[in-house]
Amino acid sequence: MPDTALASATTASNTSLRAYLHGLPGVDEVGARARAADLSTRSIKTTAKAEAIDLAIRMVDLTTLEGADTAGKVRALAGKAKHPDPADPSVPRVAAVCVYSDLVAVAVEALAGSGVGVASVATAFPSGRAPLEAKLIDTRRAVADGAGEIDMVIDRGAFLSGDYVKVHDEIVAVKEACGSAHLKVILETGELVTYDNVRRASWLAMHAGADFIKTSTGKVAPAATLPVTLIMLEAVRDFRAATGRQIGVKPAGGIRTTKDAIKNLVLVNETAGSDWLDPAWFRLGASSLLNDLLMQRTKLTTGTYSGPDYYTLD
Repeated sequence: MPDTALASATTASNTSLRAYLHGLPGVDEVGARARAADLSTRSIKTTAKAEAIDLAIRMVDLTTLEGADTAGKVRALAGKAKHPDPADPSVPRVAAVCVYSDLVAVAVEALAGSGVGVASVATAFPSGRAPLEAKLIDTRRAVADGAGEIDMVIDRGAFLSGDYVKVHDEIVAVKEACGSAHLKVILETGELVTYDNVRRASWLAMHAGADFIKTSTGKVAPAATLPVTLIMLEAVRDFRAATGRQIGVKPAGGIRTTKDAIKNLVLVNETAGSDWLDPAWFRLGASSLLNDLLMQRTKLTTGTYSGPDYYTLD
């Protein structure tokens, strides 16, 4: 789709923007499920599996987003992010640690010089129900405290009621508030009802300035299903072909095992292509996943499982 078409629509009205988004090719739901199921059965040999596990570890956003979060918990998580297995220095570090905005400064201090990024959820996560002014204050605070990535949630109520201009303009405003920080736009696909809406929300977010599109907050089910991730990968692939701009994808929620992670990596390679097989363009939003990746890595290296009690709980 030409970039100018969306630009023209957003400066006009919800009517023209609706015409643009609803003019996108419809999703073949049966085909999407079948394609995702087929790719999930691909087998990975031992050497390739070892490489896939290390890549998956480097793609993990280690996350703590609970009301009971403390500075101590964030520091402990930062330690694990830098050294996932203290007994094995060959294990790569993860991509980032994601926290609430009031704990960004703690995470930044704990991760200084490590190469691990700091991400912050903002914009009234996870509901997105707050005035734009409050969302922008939250974003600016996180960036000022050192966050290099902001995860915002779209207003699903506005999207589902057809107020696409509001959703678009809020993303534009938050992107501006991010400054040099990257913006991940969370679609909360479990609340978007249809695959067609997932495609429309993906294109809307990308045109509005998203650096990443993200499936979910992890607080709503279903979260990161393979068919939904497939649709979003198709969207970023087609968006780059149309505009020349590459956008990242982050499935989050429900990815718990090494098998889940590898299924996602196969999906990336076969749908968007190898350019996205990099933490700069694909992330896995899952904390419980990391321990399983570490156990599987140890099994490949030593021939025996170390057991879940060997690793810290997140």
